[in-house]
Amino acid sequence: MRKLVLYISMSVDGFLATKDDDLSWLSIVEKEGEDYGYKSFYKDVDTYIVGKVTYDKILSLTGGVLPQAETMKCYVITRQNIDNKDGVEFYNGDIEALVSKLKSEDGKNLVCDGGGQIVKLLMEKDLIDEYIISVIPIFLGDGKRLFMGVIDTLNLKAKPSRYFESGLVQLHYVKP
Repeated sequence: MRKLVLYISMSVDGFLATKDDDLSWLSIVEKEGEDYGYKSFYKDVDTYIVGKVTYDKILSLTGGVLPQAETMKCYVITRQNIDNKDGVEFYNGDIEALVSKLKSEDGKNLVCDGGGQIVKLLMEKDLIDEYIISVIPIFLGDGKRLFMGVIDTLNLKAKPSRYFESGLVQLHYVKP
């Protein structure tokens, strides 16, 4: 069965972005020739799930293109009724039904990379099977949190973490 993996970055103090959605702080770990396992991870993924706010941010950074739509099936979770376009399905239905349907189909894994509201919703429904969180060596002090609000206790099993010369630490957890 396919898995849903949260593959995401955050600051040491748990933020995805600054209050004004600035992501420039992520660049402190950029190093030529280092992709932190990104290409290897994405070899086993064929479906991308993201929230509308994160989708809009990606478009603003890429000149209006969602690069993931070139190689995989993409779903943008939204409360709005938006027509599908550019290889992207805008989904405003039951997230549990969507993820269950996708997991039951043949294919590779599904990945989510934000935002916080979508992560919270997926966690509340216990839909995430694996967590790969790249912790960037910076305290932002304030901003948009990765883990928002209260959810039920969620026990996870730790897999080996990876430490990089840049200071990035990649945490890896799975549901037992």
